Amino acid sequence: MEKLDLTKAYKSYYTAGKAVELVNIEDALFLAITGKGDPDGPNFARDITALYTIAYAIKFLNKAAGQDFVVSKLEGYWWVDDSATDPLQVPRHLWNYELVLRLPDYVTHQQFIQAVTTAEKKKNNPRLRAVDLKTIEGGMAVQIMHNGPFSEEPASLEQLDAFMRSRHLKFHGRHHEIYLSDFRKTAPAKLKTILRHSVR
Repeated sequence: MEKLDLTKAYKSYYTAGKAVELVNIEDALFLAITGKGDPDGPNFARDITALYTIAYAIKFLNKAAGQDFVVSKLEGYWWVDDSATDPLQVPRHLWNYELVLRLPDYVTHQQFIQAVTTAEKKKNNPRLRAVDLKTIEGGMAVQIMHNGPFSEEPASLEQLDAFMRSRHLKFHGRHHEIYLSDFRKTAPAKLKTILRHSVR
């Protein structure tokens, strides 16, 4: 049985260059969980665990049906409640996030419900019921590959902002990051993160 690897099937979605570029992102199906707080805190870690627990439950259901797939890269959408304030000046415990994992289009809502039920029998995580199955709309976006620690992202974000100003583009929606490296296991200097802004 050949596994579907979404990072290869949708290579352009999981690829960005060192220079800012304008791209068009497709709509796609995701597992998602929304929360608030410091990304270094225990609630954030618990949400990641809940998301992956259900993702693997869905994977095993599909594998049994002859449609195995590789669990995709973790992604995060970030925003703050006060849109007039520079997000980087907002304390980390006030950050809002939605963590997502892309799924194959053939995953059904019935499989999702079954996966949640299975996960609850195996794991004692109250956040399992907070996970949702949803389609996230794509559209036009600007993006850049950020290499290195998250603390150095402002320099890359400034490049995005400068590009947007030069093209008279407006930020639209939430800041989006795709974590090509597992930040729980990778040294900060070796992290690779796609930084993406929806624009119009």
